[in-house]
Amino acid sequence: MTYRIAIDARKIRDFGIGTYIRNLCHGLAKLDEDNRYLVLVGATGKEALGPLPENFELITANAPVYSLREQVTLSWRLYRLGADLYHATHYVLPAVVPCRAVVTIHDIIHVLYPEFLPSRLAFFYAQRMMRRSLARGDRIITVSKNSRSDLLRYYDVDESRIEAVYNGVEDLYHQHLEAVDLDRWMQQLDLERPYLLFVGNPKPHKNLDNVIRAYAKARETHDFDAPLVCVGSRPEADFKIRQRAEQLGISADVRLLGHVAQEALPAIYQGATLFLYPTLYEGFGLPVVEAMASGVPVITSNTSALEEIGQGYAHLVDPLDIDAMAQAIGHCMTDADHRQALIEMGLKRAREFSWQRTARRTLEIYLEVLEAK
Repeated sequence: MTYRIAIDARKIRDFGIGTYIRNLCHGLAKLDEDNRYLVLVGATGKEALGPLPENFELITANAPVYSLREQVTLSWRLYRLGADLYHATHYVLPAVVPCRAVVTIHDIIHVLYPEFLPSRLAFFYAQRMMRRSLARGDRIITVSKNSRSDLLRYYDVDESRIEAVYNGVEDLYHQHLEAVDLDRWMQQLDLERPYLLFVGNPKPHKNLDNVIRAYAKARETHDFDAPLVCVGSRPEADFKIRQRAEQLGISADVRLLGHVAQEALPAIYQGATLFLYPTLYEGFGLPVVEAMASGVPVITSNTSALEEIGQGYAHLVDPLDIDAMAQAIGHCMTDADHRQALIEMGLKRAREFSWQRTARRTLEIYLEVLEAK
């Protein structure tokens, strides 16, 4: 029997969820030629998703994410499309779901850190949608065991309906560049090695302010000379970041690259001497495994899914302990043997994550839901 499977891909341009959607769709395309996929994208989403086979139909759905409008328009669209199953790739389901439903909940950061949301209304909306998705979804996918545990801890939900399906690592991060190609990228990006690297958006839980403070302290207490390069689109936060760097006397040593093209990221990772990702909370932590696959030693947090992914493979720190973070940075930057050990362990860990494996298990979940009595 051929099924019509609708996938919400409106967040395709987001870094984390967008990476998940893109790789899931392309992974499903390699595995499944029988079922028909109805992929809901925003006005500019088609080019971001890239070419897909004939059994994938891209359908424009302009309803803004996290809006009341999407509650109505997506319900009507799913009804008109005659979908047999709908996969919500973030935690929001429309008001009426006229078919079976699978929901991916990446994390519960809105529950743990409500102060990071723009308003109390946003918190109420997030809570309401999370509870409804957990109640209505036939199956719930999380991207780590930690996220699964968080859902079971904070919500009354049948644990048999929740499964952790890890994210993967894109092949381009495993493909190490020749020295001449890496040098060309460094020149094009105006980067000089060595440098430390941070990749992330301006959201408060990314903890960039503490990273900068720890980096400044490490420069004071350890003998190394390398700038901190920050990748991520954060125009509204740049002023505060530069102000903090100036207060600490390191304004010349903090580079804000802003948004960079996807194809430049492997070179940026591979050019780094050390990758810093001590964020407060993550549902998975894609940049950590991307850095590991790129052969870069990693410092990350001993909390949330980051501990699950990095324990035994990265240098773990308390993300709120600036002194400990500074000590870890100094240790890694001045001890080549320690860096090499982290590189080898990280490469081993990164090989355990595959988007094809993610897509295969997700397809199995689709079919289990569709064929359940």
